[in-house]
Amino acid sequence: MTGVTRTPTQLTQGGKTGAGIGASTLRPDGTLKVTGEFAYSSDLWHEDMLWGFTLRSTVAHAEIVSIDTSEALAQPGVYAVLTYDDLPTDVKNYGLEIQDTPVLAHGKVRHHGEPVALVAADHPETARRAAARIRIEYAELPLVTDEESATREGAPLVHENRDDSHAGHVPHPNIVHRQPIVRGDAAAAARRADVIVSGEYVFGMQDQAFLGPESGLAVPGEDGGVDLYVATQWLHSDLRQIAPVLGLPEDKVRMTLSGVGGAFGGREDLSMQIHACLLALRTGKPVKIVYNRFESFFGHVHRHPAKLRYEHGATKDGKLTHLKCRIVLDGGAYASASPAVVGNASSLAVGPYVVDDVDIEAVALYSNNPPCGAMRGFGAVQACFAYEAQMDKLAKKLGMDPVEFRQLNAMEQGTLLPTGQVVDSPAPVAELLRRVKAMPLPPENQWETTEGADVRALPGGLSNTTHGEDVVRGIGYAVGIKNVGFSEGFDDYSTARVRMEVVGGEAVATVHTAMAEVGQGGVTVHAQIARTELGVDQVTIQPADTRVGSAGSTSASRQTYVTGGAVKNTCEHVREKVLELGRRRFGTYHPAWATAELLLEGGKVVTDGGEVLADLVDVLEGEAVDLELEWRHRPTEAFDLCTGQGNGHVQYSFAAHRAVVEVDTGLGLVKVIELACAQDVGKALNPLSVVGQIQGGTTQGLGVAVMEEIIVDPKTAKVRNPSFTDYLIPTILDTPSIPVDVLELADEHAPYGLRGIGEAPTLSSTPAVLAAIRNATGLELNRTPVRPEHLTGT
Repeated sequence: MTGVTRTPTQLTQGGKTGAGIGASTLRPDGTLKVTGEFAYSSDLWHEDMLWGFTLRSTVAHAEIVSIDTSEALAQPGVYAVLTYDDLPTDVKNYGLEIQDTPVLAHGKVRHHGEPVALVAADHPETARRAAARIRIEYAELPLVTDEESATREGAPLVHENRDDSHAGHVPHPNIVHRQPIVRGDAAAAARRADVIVSGEYVFGMQDQAFLGPESGLAVPGEDGGVDLYVATQWLHSDLRQIAPVLGLPEDKVRMTLSGVGGAFGGREDLSMQIHACLLALRTGKPVKIVYNRFESFFGHVHRHPAKLRYEHGATKDGKLTHLKCRIVLDGGAYASASPAVVGNASSLAVGPYVVDDVDIEAVALYSNNPPCGAMRGFGAVQACFAYEAQMDKLAKKLGMDPVEFRQLNAMEQGTLLPTGQVVDSPAPVAELLRRVKAMPLPPENQWETTEGADVRALPGGLSNTTHGEDVVRGIGYAVGIKNVGFSEGFDDYSTARVRMEVVGGEAVATVHTAMAEVGQGGVTVHAQIARTELGVDQVTIQPADTRVGSAGSTSASRQTYVTGGAVKNTCEHVREKVLELGRRRFGTYHPAWATAELLLEGGKVVTDGGEVLADLVDVLEGEAVDLELEWRHRPTEAFDLCTGQGNGHVQYSFAAHRAVVEVDTGLGLVKVIELACAQDVGKALNPLSVVGQIQGGTTQGLGVAVMEEIIVDPKTAKVRNPSFTDYLIPTILDTPSIPVDVLELADEHAPYGLRGIGEAPTLSSTPAVLAAIRNATGLELNRTPVRPEHLTGT
C-alpha cells in the first residue's frame, strides 16, 4: 500500500542447515530491534492519513443521559465524530467468547475508561482537543466492586438479560462462569488428617505492561473494504469480531500484523481495531490510532485480581490428604477470557501434587472494575501463589523441610489429576525441585566492599537508605504447573503454507503463517524447523496476515507447539512432493531412489546412510512445491459443569524457583538477589531463546511479587495509577541474577518432544519470592504484591 510504513516485507535468515532445531540461532529481527530500526505498529505512516482518538468514560457505572458532539464537529481539522448511533450495522458488540463488549457505549457505561465516542482529525492534538469538547451527561448508578456487592440480594446487574452459554449454570447473573472440581470425599479425608492448615490469599490486579502501546492503521480500499495493519496476538480472532461490526465479509477486511512491542495476553482482546476501521470507512481516508500510556491502561484487559481460600490436610508423615478451596476472580465489566481463566484456575488449583480428595470451586465475577482477561499464566498464577503458601505452612507445621515436603507429594507421569485426567508425559516435579535446590547460593553480604557498602546491592539501592543495618536474608522455594495450548474441547489448530523453489541458483524455502510474532521468537523457530525438514540454508518468513489460514493466538504457550507443529507438518508434505519430483526425474539412475529412506540435507537429496543422490536445484528445476495445510494437536474435552471431570488439557509444563532476598526490616524494602529456575522444556528448539523466555517470565513474576498492582478505588471503581510513574515494573536495577537449569524430557505426543515454556516460570517465581520474604521476616504475608507497610506494620 503506497505510503505505508510497516515491518520489513519479509525476514530472510540464512544459515547452515546445522542451524536447525536445537541450535541457538539468532533472531532475524533481533538486530533491527536493538538498533532501533525495527518498525513497530506505532511507526505506521500514510501520507494522507488522519489521526483517531477515543473518548472514554470518566465514571465507572452510569446511565448516559445525553451526548452532544456538535462543538467537536465544528472544530477545524475534524473529519468525523462517531458515537453508538453511528455504527453501521445491528452488530454493535464483540467479544472473544461472549459478545458482551460494546464497540461504543450505549445507554450506560460499565467501567471507568469505557469507549464512548471517536474522533478523526488531521492532527492527533486536534483530535484530542475535539474529543474534550464532546459533552456527555451521566447519571451515576450503584457500583458492583466485589463478591459481596455482586451477589447480595437486590444487587445491581452489570449485564441484564444474559443469554450467553454460561448464564444457565451460574448461581447469580453477576457471575460470569463457575467451575467446580470434585473428586473423592474431601470432608471425610479432612477427618483423617493429622494436621490441617488454611489461609485466605489476595492477588492484586497486574497489568501486562507491554512497552509498545496499542496502535494501528486502517486504510479504506477501493472495493469498499479495509486494510488494517495492527499489533495483535490473533489476527483471525480479530477478523471474526471486526467484520460483522463493519458489515463486511471477512475477505474485505484484510489484516496484516505490524511490529508488536510485547503482548503477554493484553492484545488478545480488541482495542483500537474496530475504531480505526470505522473512522477510515466513514472518512474515506487512512486513519491511525496510537494510544498513549494513560489510554493503554484503559485500552486492554488486565490480570484478574483474586481472593483465594484454601484448606489442606496432611498426615503426620507428610502426605497430603485433601484440598478444599474457593477461588474468586474479578473479571470486571466484560467477560473477555474469564470463562477460560476460571477453567484453568479450578483445574490447576491443586498444583503439581497428588491429592486424591478435593473440593474446588472457581468463579469469575462481573463488576464495575476494569475488565480482566488473558495474561501470561492465565488463572494458574493466582492459584500457584495460594497453594505454594499452603505448602510452606504445612511443612512448617509438620517440622519438615519445605522442598522435601513438596517432593514427597509431587506428581509424576501417570498421576491421576483431580479432573480424572492421567498425566501421560514426563512430570519431573521432584527432580526440578532437587535441581533448583542444588544450585550454588549467592554469597552473603554482597554489598560489602573494601571501600564500604555498595548501596546498589542493598534494599533501597541508590536511595542510600541502609548500609546493611536491619538487613536480613531469606530463601524460598516454589513449583508450579501450567497447561499448554487451548483447552476444554476448543478446536486448537494452526495453518502453515510452505513453498520450496530455486531462487538465484539456490533452493529456498518460504514459510507463511498468521502467527503473531510478539517477541516470543516464533519467526526464528519456524526457520529452524524448515531448515531441519527441508535441508535448505535460506528460509524466508513471510509477514503474518489473513491471506493464510488461522494460526490461533500467540498465547497459552502454544505457538511453538501448534504453529511449529503446522510448519513441521507442511514441510514434511513438501519434502515428500520434492522427493516425488526427484524419483520421476532421477529414479532410473540409482536404485536408492526406490529402496532407501531419503532425506533432504545441505541442499541435497541423501540416503539415510549419507549417500548423495541429487542436488535440490536439479530436482526442482524450475518447479515450485507449494502447500498450505492445517495441523491439530490431540483433542481435549470440556470439564463437567458439576464435577469438573474431563481430559481438559493437552499438555502440562513445570517450573521450580528458588528465591534469595534481602529485606530491610526497618523500612520494609526488599532486594531480590537471585531467582534461580529449573524447568522441563521437553526439547529446546532454540536453547538461547528458551533461557530468554524463562528469564522473562521469571521477571514478570518478580514484578507482581513486590511492586506491580493496578490500584482501583473501592469507592469509585476508578483506576488510581494509570501510568508507569505510579504503576511500577521491574527495571534492570530490580532484576536479579536468574540462573536457569533446563531439563529436556521429551513429550512423545508433541512435535520434536517439545513442551510449551513461556508461562510456567511466571507461576512459581512469585510465590518463591514471597516465601523468601516470609523466611527473612517471619511474617505470614498472604497478599501480593508485598509493600513496605506489610513488612513494617505501619
